[in-house]
Amino acid sequence: MDQHEQILGLYVSISDKTGEMVEAARQSDWERLVALEQDCRGLTDDLRRADVGPAEGKYFSERKFELLRKALADDAKVRECTEPWMAQLAQYLGSGRQQQRLQCAYGGSPGG
Repeated sequence: MDQHEQILGLYVSISDKTGEMVEAARQSDWERLVALEQDCRGLTDDLRRADVGPAEGKYFSERKFELLRKALADDAKVRECTEPWMAQLAQYLGSGRQQQRLQCAYGGSPGG
């Protein structure tokens, strides 16, 4: 397997993992979601080390872009599922400061 195939393999793995994250979020399986997010973080760390240069070839570039676009769309879907849960959790904790920490930790913006 050459370097480009390895890199695309990592993009595919990330795309698959983000799809699993969407399903876990839709099922409110927060423990699984956190575990999948950690797996995804490991894959992205691997990708950062492996993907050192610009894409070569039209197929590689297009496939890479397609997989990135799917991962970003999956991330948006996960956020749609987690934001209401985070709001409920913040109310339960009863602290504006805790709410801000949770939103920052999961990519939301404080106050909205």
